[in-house]
Formats: sequence, structure tokens, C-alpha cells
Amino acid sequence: MKVIDMESSPEKPNPHNVSVRMLYDTEHAQAVHIELKPGEALKKHSTPTNVFFYILEGKGIVEIGDEQQEVSMDTLIESPAKVPHRLLNPGDGIFRVLVVKVPRQTESTRLL
Repeated sequence: MKVIDMESSPEKPNPHNVSVRMLYDTEHAQAVHIELKPGEALKKHSTPTNVFFYILEGKGIVEIGDEQQEVSMDTLIESPAKVPHRLLNPGDGIFRVLVVKVPRQTESTRLL
């Protein structure tokens, strides 16, 4: 059994300048923990693979294509491959999201 503690996973440098921790990275899938502090947001980008977001804590906004929706804990959101998306935290609390990419991304993410 392999157990991974989020707090012990190192933060990865990223172009969004937010807390990103790789929790799972195999040839088949990736799972990343993202924490957005109040006022933080990801830059709009697209990934070459399907993604889903699972909200772990707090409230925030998920933008996919031309749609925006406020989401909160215990919500899952699908984001299809190659559609621009981003996460935003306009609130005053922490917004934590598990991001799962299936199948594993083999091409680079594209910032817009």
C-alpha cells in the first residue's frame, strides 16, 4: 500500500504562482492538489487531456469555456480536453481542489 500525505508532498513551481502539489503521477493518470488563497486564481489555460475538479474545501469559481459557476465542497466538475479553463477564489477563505487528469497528460499545458 502506498499512502501519500498532501502536506509532505513538495509544492511544484508553476506559472500560476499558487500552491500546487503532485499527489499521484503514473503512466495512466495524474492527481494534483491546488490551494488558492483569497484573491488567487489560475491563469486561463487548456490541457490536452480530460480533467475533473473535485472541490475539497471552500467556495470558488470554475470557468470552463464561456461558462462560469460558483462551486463548493464535495462538488465534481468535468472539463473536456482542449477547452480553456481556470479556477478563481474571489472569497475570503481557502479554496482547495483536487485536479485529476485522465488519461495522463503527455503534451504541455497551454497558457492563454
